[in-house]
Amino acid sequence: MAEEFFIPKLGQTVEEVTLVSWLVEDGAKVIQGQAVMEVETDKAIFPVEANARGVIHIGPFKAGMVLPVLTVVAVIGKPEDKFERKASASAEATPEPARAGSAAPEGASPAAAPVQGPENEKLFASPRARKLADEKNVDLGAVSPTGYGGVRVAERDVLAYLAQAPKVTPVAQRIAAESGIDLRTVSGTGPGGRILKEDIARHSQTEASITMPAVSAPGPQAEILERIPLKGVRAIIVERMAASVHTTARVTLVTEVDATEFVAARTRIKEKVEKDWGFAPGYNDLLARIVAAALRHFPYMNARLTPDAIEILGHVNMGMAVDTERGLLVPVIRDADQKSLRQFGAEFRTMVEQARNNRLMPDNLTGGTFTITNLGMYDVDAFTPVINLPELAILGVGRIAPKPVARGEGVVVRQMLTLSLVFDHRLVDGAPAARFLQYIKQLIEEPYLLLAV
Repeated sequence: MAEEFFIPKLGQTVEEVTLVSWLVEDGAKVIQGQAVMEVETDKAIFPVEANARGVIHIGPFKAGMVLPVLTVVAVIGKPEDKFERKASASAEATPEPARAGSAAPEGASPAAAPVQGPENEKLFASPRARKLADEKNVDLGAVSPTGYGGVRVAERDVLAYLAQAPKVTPVAQRIAAESGIDLRTVSGTGPGGRILKEDIARHSQTEASITMPAVSAPGPQAEILERIPLKGVRAIIVERMAASVHTTARVTLVTEVDATEFVAARTRIKEKVEKDWGFAPGYNDLLARIVAAALRHFPYMNARLTPDAIEILGHVNMGMAVDTERGLLVPVIRDADQKSLRQFGAEFRTMVEQARNNRLMPDNLTGGTFTITNLGMYDVDAFTPVINLPELAILGVGRIAPKPVARGEGVVVRQMLTLSLVFDHRLVDGAPAARFLQYIKQLIEEPYLLLAV
């Protein structure tokens, strides 16, 4: 009996993948464990290995198609076997509807239970998206889909919608619903921008006073050199950065640090351990150890916001921003405060290599509780990074550079470093956040204190 070959689950958060390429021809002989196809998530590209030995019979699935995980895409068996139309390997993984303007491939099932959208338009949504929408009372017709070529609502779309939803009092929400007013077009004047019933009334009066929309003269057509589709990593960056900016009360604290002893300590450590460890520990490794110690000392900075509470987290999972050809990725080193410098450095280098070769598993990019991003290697002195939701804060690290510094009655040259702590003021106030940053500064200026924490 032929063995079904399906797209495996590639992490807890991955619902669908893009078929990048088939690595074998239809009818080819394959062995178990042989890579036969490549798929892309919103994070990386992964090879998928054959789960049996025999002749592979590939279904009507071509490069570029977006498919849910667990979709059966081929069978492996005898030469006379054929791929037949069957249900996917899981009730949760129903193949997607066809892209707009194209027919569904033969052998693919329609999306399960399309929901009814505005004006009787059918809207396709993943099971997890429908479940979350039901729990949060979200109208899927109001959610912008990004799954399967922009026609299917994914769970991330519902999360993005919830992140951007305006705060509103129950009375104002009821009045808006009865009047058919989109709350996203109303400016709130209540605490924290909350929409009040007075704001709804004011908005209604303004709308009623508008008789004719202003018409602006079209400007000259700009020359388009290239169109870069918003998909994959870039689409996720657009979604999450917008959600972060619009939903957090961001405050930035900047401090200048004397990193002379920090630089000297790194140099001495490098000389002592590089040969034995197989790598030279870098500034990012040392900074991560210092920040992890600070998060353990100030646990209120290792937190996240939920709809009804601030959660202080028990694990210090350090996100380390990495620049790749596919965009910005943030591998997460779990329990960073429990790892030695050698353990952290080895794990971080493995993840960086995997990220830059599109081989990092999606689960390695989730679950972070604090992020460090370093642009010092690009001669950047200071910058304001964007908080990586749902984390509370992010630390921006600038370059280390020699500068003249006043010491007593004289001037000396010291290695100076600028740190930028961006935090969400909804979760922590300025003074506690400043104490956290001050502690990091102290450990950088006197790195031997790490032995005492």
